[in-house]
This record gives sequence, structure tokens and C-alpha cells, in this order.
Amino acid sequence: MSKSKTLMIARIFIGAVTFFNLQCAVIFLLFPQRYAPAFEVSGVPGASLVSALGILFLMWNVPYLFALCHPRKHRISPIQAVLMQAVGLLGETILFFNTPTEHLLLRQTAQRFILFDGGGLLFLLAAFLIVQYTENY
Repeated sequence: MSKSKTLMIARIFIGAVTFFNLQCAVIFLLFPQRYAPAFEVSGVPGASLVSALGILFLMWNVPYLFALCHPRKHRISPIQAVLMQAVGLLGETILFFNTPTEHLLLRQTAQRFILFDGGGLLFLLAAFLIVQYTENY
């Protein structure tokens, strides 16, 4: 397979993760009150918390955008994206196991983020390996 085709495949994987991350960020920013109950918070403080998460998701995606633009030229960005996704997955897993079972909504929210970031990590690892393989090929 040509380097341009493998680069496009890597971009598709990175783009999918970036799209879903940015979609989550925008939804959290536009409709924070809808998602506050999933974090067992409400009112203005709850909406502010969810909005802050949306801002963090936007910040989180800066390296993803560079990786999406050109994963070979910005070779550190895919590595950063993989590491950031792994940190998110690990943190959410720890959060899940440290949340008491009586907080069902919080545990379900953590589970959704675990699935979300776990899938994203697989996609980003695939993109990274594709770029690395074709770079050295």
C-alpha cells in the first residue's frame, strides 16, 4: 500500500476520534444543563462544571488537530494524542473503581467515558502504528 493511502487511513482514524471528542466538547458547552445530572450536580454550579469539561475537551484536542493535519510532519502529535487518550482512559478507570456503587449515575458516566476513550485509544494507536510502519517502510 502506498504511503499516501496509509496516511489517509491514519487521518481517518485520527479524524474519527477528533470528531467525537470535539462533538462532545461542543455539546457540553451548548447544553451543559442536560449533562449535569450525569455528574450528580445541578443548577448553575452543575452547568459550569459541564461547561468546564467541554473547555477541557477542546484543549485536549489541540495535538489531535496537528496529528490530523499531517501525522508524519507533526510526528510528535500522534504520540501526544495516544498518551493523552491513555491518561484519560486510565483516569476514568480509576474514577470508576473509586466511585461507590450507590452513585449509579456517576459510575455509568465513567463507564461511557471508558468505552469512548478506550475506542479512541485503539484508533489512535492504529493511526500511530500505520504512520510508523510506512515511515520506516
